[in-house]
Amino acid sequence: MARFYGEVGYGESIETPADSGIFVDEICEFAYYGDVIKSTRQLENGEGLNSDIRVNNSISIVADQYAIDHFFAIRYVRWAGAMWTVDTVEVRSPRLILTLGSVYNGPAA
Repeated sequence: MARFYGEVGYGESIETPADSGIFVDEICEFAYYGDVIKSTRQLENGEGLNSDIRVNNSISIVADQYAIDHFFAIRYVRWAGAMWTVDTVEVRSPRLILTLGSVYNGPAA
């Protein structure tokens, strides 16, 4: 089992400017330790010339109270030199199991 240390990005929808009806994600990052408990990848044939890469890795992080209270707001994980979308989060106190998906292209901290 490989060790993990990296940042987890949380997104909170903020209405900007106030009463405009336009919401943007405000991103904050926190660093966590954990383990890579599953490591796989797959290529998906997309509409473009090149295939899209997708990982189905599972990372178990040692969660603090903020992570447990805000697990629904987790957007991405910085791991292996890239930012990966978090597809699912499973709460197993005191840990969170994060299942990664494709490369994350949204806003970052």
